[in-house]
Amino acid sequence: MKALIISADNFEDSELQEPYNHLQGLGVEVDIASLKRGKIVGKHGTEAEANKSLEEVNPEEYELLVLPGGKAPAILRGDARVQEIIRHFFQKSKPIYAICHGPQILISAGVIRGRRATAYRSVFPELKSAGAIVENKEVVVDGNLVTSRQPSDLPAFLREITRFVKERG
Repeated sequence: MKALIISADNFEDSELQEPYNHLQGLGVEVDIASLKRGKIVGKHGTEAEANKSLEEVNPEEYELLVLPGGKAPAILRGDARVQEIIRHFFQKSKPIYAICHGPQILISAGVIRGRRATAYRSVFPELKSAGAIVENKEVVVDGNLVTSRQPSDLPAFLREITRFVKERG
């Protein structure tokens, strides 16, 4: 099984690192994609290696997608390649896990209308304007879409990732 994490500089450190480590611990092969290959740095100084550029990503190769928060989603949300990848995952009903500001990317990709979701509280008005049904919970599961609010929600977020990986075996 392969997972894709899309992020950029100023990601929320734990929201990238914990899902990355967790997926690897479950035996999942994980790629990190960004605007270009190479080092990306979190808000608190954690470094991660983007082993793929967005141009190199073939979404057909992946079973699940993780969108960490922080300030990275603001950088990524307007990128046509990111939006294309998001729409592929929605069209194929593959799971997308978005936390904190990650759902902003879903808003820009035009896939959130009518879906139940959560995000960091400052994103709630934008989610509502985009037609999402906003729920203030640690994790919201709506079909293939799993969203969480903030780093303290990571245990529930990771639990949902584990559930999917184990179901797919």
